[in-house]
Amino acid sequence: MKAVLLVEDEQADVFIMQRAWKKAEVENPLMVVNDGRAAVDYLSGNGQYADRQKFPIPCLVLLDIKLPYLSGLQVVEWLRKYEPCSTLPAVFLTSSASDMDVDRAYQLGGNAYLVKPPTPEKLVQMLQDLKNFWMKQNKFPPDVLSLRNSAAA
Repeated sequence: MKAVLLVEDEQADVFIMQRAWKKAEVENPLMVVNDGRAAVDYLSGNGQYADRQKFPIPCLVLLDIKLPYLSGLQVVEWLRKYEPCSTLPAVFLTSSASDMDVDRAYQLGGNAYLVKPPTPEKLVQMLQDLKNFWMKQNKFPPDVLSLRNSAAA
């Protein structure tokens, strides 16, 4: 079962997400990093994230727009240019409903844009919908990420 990477700097939101993840019965492990720079390090396998057994390449990235060091927009822009993970689906999960943010997220290569719901119950429903689409219906890119990583090394 492939992991999902959550990039979220607000610890309260991480806690709520982890609880909702369990309630929505998403079987994929949820890995968490707290800023944009850590997301880039995780995805590229740098530093403390070099152990791919402990920090596997995710099948999906969920990220906030407003993050320390690198914004979610900057992370997706980097992701689309980083060949080993360039096809990795990236879904924005953020509190911003700004048309400018939505437009920019898609321009930079985001695959979906979700606005955080106002209650934990609605978050559980959103995650069930996300699970049904992304984990059950969606066909992910071929699993060549590890081959690309080996070639890039």
